[in-house]
Amino acid sequence: MNKLPVAGVKIKKEKRSQLVKPLHLRLAEDVRKNWILYLMILPVLLFFIIFAYTPMSGVILAFKDFKVKLGIFGSPWVGLKYFERFFGSYNFGLLLKNTIGISLYSLVIGFPIPIIFALLLNYLRLKHLKKTLQMVSYAPYFISTVVICGMIAIFMDKDTGILNQMIMALGGKSQDFLSKPQYFKSIYVWSGVWQSMGYSSIIYISALSGVDPALHEAAIMDGATKVQRIIHIDLPSIKSTIIMLFILQMGSLMNVGFEKVFLLQNDLNMSASDVINTYVYRVGLVQNNYSYSTAVGLFNSVINMALVILANQVSKKLANESLW
Repeated sequence: MNKLPVAGVKIKKEKRSQLVKPLHLRLAEDVRKNWILYLMILPVLLFFIIFAYTPMSGVILAFKDFKVKLGIFGSPWVGLKYFERFFGSYNFGLLLKNTIGISLYSLVIGFPIPIIFALLLNYLRLKHLKKTLQMVSYAPYFISTVVICGMIAIFMDKDTGILNQMIMALGGKSQDFLSKPQYFKSIYVWSGVWQSMGYSSIIYISALSGVDPALHEAAIMDGATKVQRIIHIDLPSIKSTIIMLFILQMGSLMNVGFEKVFLLQNDLNMSASDVINTYVYRVGLVQNNYSYSTAVGLFNSVINMALVILANQVSKKLANESLW
């Protein structure tokens, strides 16, 4: 009878000794036991090290007056010179306004629509119609940005575009939408919603499939309507998924899609379409001002990081959900 407590104490001591082991020894032991798993994840780690972390050393260009002959590390330090130059430039306010304006417009319109679409599909009982709608909504996502922009230009052509043909058929006057700054944000955002709505809804559809059917059955027995079931069952069940994706999207708030903006941009709509990413391209690659463009890009990245941290902290306090 007395041996049992002793054995228990020995087991506890062994567990404590394992916990006290240095981190590198525990890691080495884990690698020996699960070497196949570590081998499988190695290509992913190498990808991020080579293409994500190694290029980060180039950020030092933002604080140097880069000279090709001297190289990155041999070029002289200039401190915050290029940041001050960007903040004091005449188009800083316009770039910030356009970038934030398009991003917030995309967030307000583009974020909830996939959720609504997933909820509507979830309550659609005609299986063939449901599959057809899913396939049709997914298809635009796989069309390249160049083709999408070509389609937009064709549809909105002043003389032959289908949109202007419809306007003239209703007695209106045709317009060159792509040359008018006031239409640029709406064209960019709504074409993006059409392109990504179906694909973005996949994760919400998957989350909704995990909702307990017994909750819906009980709600139906109590006489709940579909709207009430959505509000009180579906949305609370996928709340974590919504919050996680919202926080991640906040992290790319300042990264307005360069390719699409650049392809739809022209001299007439420049006042509404010139964003930070296109400005970085113009001053960096076209004008060969690498240090200045790096400083502008670094400013953009720091803002995105700050937004992720802020969104995560607010979500943790208000909804008790967070990424970390």
